[in-house]
Amino acid sequence: MSERENILGRIREALQTRAPFPGSHGETVAPVSAESPASHAREWLPSVGANIEEQFNLFARNTADLKADFQLFASREELKIALLKLRDAEKWTRLASHGGTLTDFACKTLGLPVMLTDHGYDVQEMEKCDAGISECDALIAQTGGVAVTSRSAGGRALSVLPPHHVVIARREQLVADLPAAFELLRQKYTPDYPSMISFITGPSRTGDIERILVLGAHGPKKLTILVF
Repeated sequence: MSERENILGRIREALQTRAPFPGSHGETVAPVSAESPASHAREWLPSVGANIEEQFNLFARNTADLKADFQLFASREELKIALLKLRDAEKWTRLASHGGTLTDFACKTLGLPVMLTDHGYDVQEMEKCDAGISECDALIAQTGGVAVTSRSAGGRALSVLPPHHVVIARREQLVADLPAAFELLRQKYTPDYPSMISFITGPSRTGDIERILVLGAHGPKKLTILVF
């Protein structure tokens, strides 16, 4: 018997052994309860506040710690003014975005050439865009993060290639914690999940060299979260 046959034989043997069910501590069948293992996470996760105002305050503190720019507006008109200020301050000339209620509003407001990711695009051309504007699935108060998927945020590259990622969201998209975010994604996408799910926590960064923090190492140098 060859070494290849030995390896394949061990694989076939291993496949006959049932793997433990996730979160069941060794059980090989699904628990009788339909309760998600993540539902117990709140027992050891930090508090996120008793109401929506406290959760927005926590989200603001966390995003500041992460070097992200979070702005909360009372109206769509205030959002419009903030977008125009960003455009003029950073001298944007070209954007990347995707189709959506919020992104369409933002792109129309900015009045710049836009590369859309909905029907194919040139990656090299996207890298030349000054900013990528996307929607999201949720904002997470507990971490200051933004949950995005390949469906909600215009594919895989839009939140990564342009040097400035701008997220447009509504107030009601804030969730308290990670278990709530995972539950939202489960309800929204089961049984057909997107090919990519990501939790963005601030701009890209690294501290590998002499523990010096460098932003934009593997993605956007800036993350701006605009909520109304």
